[in-house]
Amino acid sequence: MATTRVRTGGGPGPPLIAVALISAAALAYEILLMRLFSIVLWYHFAYMIISLALLGYGAGGALVTMARSAVERRFAPLFCAAAAAFGVSAIGCFALAQRVPFNPLEILWDPRQPAWLLAVYLLLALPFLCAGACVCMTFSRWQGMPSRIYSFDILGAGAGCLGVIAMLFVLAPHDALKVIGGAGWVAAAVAWLQSGGPRRWPALTMLAMAGLVGLVPSAWVAPAMSPYKELSQTLRIPGARVVEERFSPLGLVSVVESPQVPLRHAPGLSLNASVEPPPQLGVFIDGEGPSALTRFDGRRDTLAHLDQMTSALPYHLLRRPRVLVLGAGAGADVLQAVYHDAAQIDAVELNPQVVDLVRRRYADYSGGIYAAGLSASRVRVHIAEARGFVAASTQRYDLIQVALLDSFSASSAGLYALSENYLYTIEALHDDLRHLREGGLLAITRWVTLPPRDALKLFGAAVAALQRSGVADPGSRLAMVRSWQTNTLLVKNGAFDAADIGAIKAFCAERSFDVAFYAGMRAQEANRYNVVERPDLFDAATALLGPGRDEFVQNYKFNVAPASDDSPHFFHFFKWSSLRELLSLKEQGGLPLLEWGYPVLVATLAQAVLASLLLIAAPAAWITWAGAGRRGQPAGLRGRLLAYFSAIGLAFMFVEIAFIQKFVLFLSHPLYAVAVVLFAFLLFAGVGSRLSRRLHDAAATRLRNPLAAVALAIAVSAALSLSLLAWLFEHAMGLPDAARIAVSVTLIAPLAFFMGMPFPLGLARVEARDAGLVAWAWSINGCASVIGAVLATLLAIHVGFAAVVVAALVLYAVAAVVRP
Repeated sequence: MATTRVRTGGGPGPPLIAVALISAAALAYEILLMRLFSIVLWYHFAYMIISLALLGYGAGGALVTMARSAVERRFAPLFCAAAAAFGVSAIGCFALAQRVPFNPLEILWDPRQPAWLLAVYLLLALPFLCAGACVCMTFSRWQGMPSRIYSFDILGAGAGCLGVIAMLFVLAPHDALKVIGGAGWVAAAVAWLQSGGPRRWPALTMLAMAGLVGLVPSAWVAPAMSPYKELSQTLRIPGARVVEERFSPLGLVSVVESPQVPLRHAPGLSLNASVEPPPQLGVFIDGEGPSALTRFDGRRDTLAHLDQMTSALPYHLLRRPRVLVLGAGAGADVLQAVYHDAAQIDAVELNPQVVDLVRRRYADYSGGIYAAGLSASRVRVHIAEARGFVAASTQRYDLIQVALLDSFSASSAGLYALSENYLYTIEALHDDLRHLREGGLLAITRWVTLPPRDALKLFGAAVAALQRSGVADPGSRLAMVRSWQTNTLLVKNGAFDAADIGAIKAFCAERSFDVAFYAGMRAQEANRYNVVERPDLFDAATALLGPGRDEFVQNYKFNVAPASDDSPHFFHFFKWSSLRELLSLKEQGGLPLLEWGYPVLVATLAQAVLASLLLIAAPAAWITWAGAGRRGQPAGLRGRLLAYFSAIGLAFMFVEIAFIQKFVLFLSHPLYAVAVVLFAFLLFAGVGSRLSRRLHDAAATRLRNPLAAVALAIAVSAALSLSLLAWLFEHAMGLPDAARIAVSVTLIAPLAFFMGMPFPLGLARVEARDAGLVAWAWSINGCASVIGAVLATLLAIHVGFAAVVVAALVLYAVAAVVRP
């Protein structure tokens, strides 16, 4: 029977601290890139960042495979060189990637854009190649210790996940980038010392280089915002300038003033309006927005423009309501409630920086709407995530107002196609309705899109939420109006009566808004003022309430099926069946009807598959040509090895990506979800990896197939996690941040613990058979993970998170069957 060999050459052991440091730096860099891309482009590039990170790790495995003899001879210099290269490339590659003229908005009509996307993808993968090479060299040089090395690797990576979040509270993103670059040099210095370098001066030189990284000019690495973002466009106005800027993991908040050409932000303002908004400042988060910070001197008449918007409709149906504003931002919707004499206003805003700006820095400018004095009597400000606040609240309201949170240009261009939004799901609307008083209203305002898309998806979700609440005639509780730019949907806790319908008609007639739907409405009443070719909103709303609803949704040119918590991609409207027709409209300007996010996702998947195949095929060909390990290999070993490590790589990423997207709701922000979920998976997978050695030893005497036992444990843990998630989202959403993080880690821990075992168990078996295949196994796993990160996102959009997790469990079962 083959035995595992431990080769140390009688010298020092593996540089485990250096491995942990370089892994921490690599994961911190991965999460920081998501933050930087949120500023430069949009945050939902997260799937691409995870994929390119894993591509780099897979490439590192391929490189070590082909240079194994050199690693054996000169481990310390090569490890230090790779760690130092990470330090240089982490900064340099981001700086270069910003200069690549990639514009996702042009990917469908500019044939150069896929090549520029590939250039960005490969540039940013390079630092991860360096980090992956460090780890893989350690595996290759110190055989027989995979569990110990893997545990330090993963524990370091977990620490990096949380460390970068803490760092972003005190450092600007470009300064955090310098710290991470310096960490690569520190890892190189530690590796030199741990590996028994004959002299100390190389380590001191590397530490000095770590310090010099801080001298890199910030202008070289500061994120260069896309010229198509709203902030970039606003700053093109003569005299416009940023007067205040704050940063945190939640976003870069920028306040803009324009003294020469006054900023005016009043979405869907009636063309009949005779008053203009007072002076305003624009508040942008990561360059997106704006949210209007309106000058308010306490005189009610200065806010008269707020009654000329579709979002003012519910105030004409209610008298001195108690109001909940979800997504209060800089206070525009709060001022609308103040203007309409609301009795009590609860304003919920996620970003504490925005609240602090309005409450302190611009307290006089805003009329103190968020200040303590006013808050005590009329306006109460809550820093919380909207869904979590509603779930935890015991209050009932006359009006729940969901603010118009996204920008018109970004929404109409399909820039949010890949983003999760839990405010517009069936479950969210159902929860909102439970917090309405009798006769209360839920009001949601969205941008007008032609042909209608998000208004229909929202209407369908409202119908489903009412039916879930046991309402037999949901149409009697729905009304919708349209201006030239916005729609407002009203959902009532009770049926709209004749007086309500009369008030809606009068409100619209006075402002030249169109009534889009109410129960009993005739088609002739629609499409009177802001005339379009057909009354599509009325026709579609009628169809969504009729017996042919499913057929209508299936045959509609865009995906307007209601979003759910299991598939919360509200802004995903793409249908493959419409692709040919939309492409044929290119000359007539039809391409903007395709959301750019989805084509970029598909292009990234194609690139990931191509790169991964090359990375797997190259070392395989090298090994075959060199004849390494051919003698004594059982028949079919390489095929089983390929199937096994591909299956566990895909499965791990399917579960991880699904949980990241699912926990966006529970942890309030995508970056928090990425950091906490990665931390939990890496930490407990590291613990599982460390203990897998005992399971491997037990297998020799008691367990015929330990991988089958692990696969069963993963299935049970996953089923338990999925069953508890729904309960948690209903009962634990209102907990403090620290408590929700602790709950998340606790829920993920058992699943991650068992998911950390298949890789080192398989690696130990491969090493026992043919040590020359260890690096190749690492490469296969990394490359399968590259594909898995993108493929999981694609599958989640179409079939939901639960189905992605089920697919992962099937892959683990396959791995147990084809174990090496």
